[in-house]
Amino acid sequence: MMFAVAMTFIDQTIVSIAAPDIVYELHLTASGMRWVVNAYLLALAAFFALGGRLADLFGPRRVVVIGTLVFVVSSVLCGCVPRGDYALTWLIVFRATQGLGAALLFPAALAVVVAVFPVQRRGRALALFFGLTGALTALGPLLGGWLTSWTWRAIFWVNVPVAVVALILTALAHISDRRRDETLDVVGAVLVAAGMGLSVLGFQQASAWGWDSAATWGCVIGGLAVLAVFCRYELRTRHPLINLAVFRDRAFTVDSLVLFFAMLAFVPLFFFASVYAQVSLSASPNQAALFLLYFFAGFAIASQWGGRILDKQGARPAMKIGCVVGAVGFALWAGKLTDLSMHDQWPYAALAGAGIGFILAPASTDAVNRSIDATYGEVTGITQTVRNYAASIGLAVFGTVLNHAMTDNVVHSLTARGLSSTAAHSVAQDVAEAIAGNGDARQPTGSGPAATMMRDAMSTIRTDFAEANQWVFYGMAIALGIGFFCALRHPGGTARAETEQPSTATPVHH
Repeated sequence: MMFAVAMTFIDQTIVSIAAPDIVYELHLTASGMRWVVNAYLLALAAFFALGGRLADLFGPRRVVVIGTLVFVVSSVLCGCVPRGDYALTWLIVFRATQGLGAALLFPAALAVVVAVFPVQRRGRALALFFGLTGALTALGPLLGGWLTSWTWRAIFWVNVPVAVVALILTALAHISDRRRDETLDVVGAVLVAAGMGLSVLGFQQASAWGWDSAATWGCVIGGLAVLAVFCRYELRTRHPLINLAVFRDRAFTVDSLVLFFAMLAFVPLFFFASVYAQVSLSASPNQAALFLLYFFAGFAIASQWGGRILDKQGARPAMKIGCVVGAVGFALWAGKLTDLSMHDQWPYAALAGAGIGFILAPASTDAVNRSIDATYGEVTGITQTVRNYAASIGLAVFGTVLNHAMTDNVVHSLTARGLSSTAAHSVAQDVAEAIAGNGDARQPTGSGPAATMMRDAMSTIRTDFAEANQWVFYGMAIALGIGFFCALRHPGGTARAETEQPSTATPVHH
């Protein structure tokens, strides 16, 4: 099961490293590339709870196999994307089906692990499951950098041998399929997918439509309204897709909120930091991957430390420390982005990573332990949905902020060089949309005055991009600052999960 789930964790980060190469070869826009990254996260969030229910109804082994097949076929099709007008649509569609495959695979694999271990050994087994699979997130950038030096399409094809081994191991494990005779909450599944999709669409398209657009706010407010309808429906239905009753526990609600604000920064960081490294620092994909390892070094150390704090004092101190450390780390890192030196940034990247590391394990574990009346699968379904939805929102919102800031910076730079305001705005919008394809040593082509001026101003534009990214990193610091105030509302102490019945949750470190 760890081998099967490995693909889904690696895929959250591996595409970010290859983003500039994909944009450049397929002639995509930067906002289009963000949709490629976000389609996976959004589908994973929207269908995670559905995957858990399908595993209950049809048996986890069967759903693991189906999820693996959907994931790997989608991966192959992503790698085979044709160049031309349909490239963006092709990638978005099959990245979304990849996310669907992951949403089927992950909760089903988790159900298998829970089912095959007795209660007294389940906590240790799940700690190993989450520890190793979570650590594979760090493998994504390294693997992405190495494969991209050959061809960016290989970042999708690499899932094929992993999937083959996973399917063979699943067959050899002789996993029994236990089913529940319950109904599937189809209405709930449709509502949660529609609500998440609409709201993220509004946030993501704000850069194109504008924050004063009725379409932007129609999508955002409409999506949130649909999610509110979903919550009311779930509380009334007999077999809900998501058991929202667990939110009656204040500690669980606080844990979920802290996770939400932490994940606004965690996964989106991989996209923004890797593109920044390749555009502003002229780094290769391999160098950009190493740049992200500074973050993971801090994350790995703090995760262990946070686990020890959780065991002795509960989740509240660890979450408070993590939010403060993370907010300070991201703020200091933002201040160093315009120095255009990778070497000078590593302490702040490590500090930001440490902040996230302090938060994720204690908050996730405490959420499980507080919800002793719900099954482990139900609670994990909620926390994973919250985490992936937050990552989608973060990528959409920060992408819009980056686009606006980059446009304003380039307009200022070009008008300072004598270009008219109208022409500068037109060129700046094009640059902001295409900048992710101008990494390494690539220069804009063309013989017109605007293209000539852009070539002359490339060093300035790289600085403009670094300054625009400062707004993103400060935004991540603010998100963790809000998380700190949420953590203050946590009742504190430790929760002891009941272990008398196999269906109850057991303490586990993610």
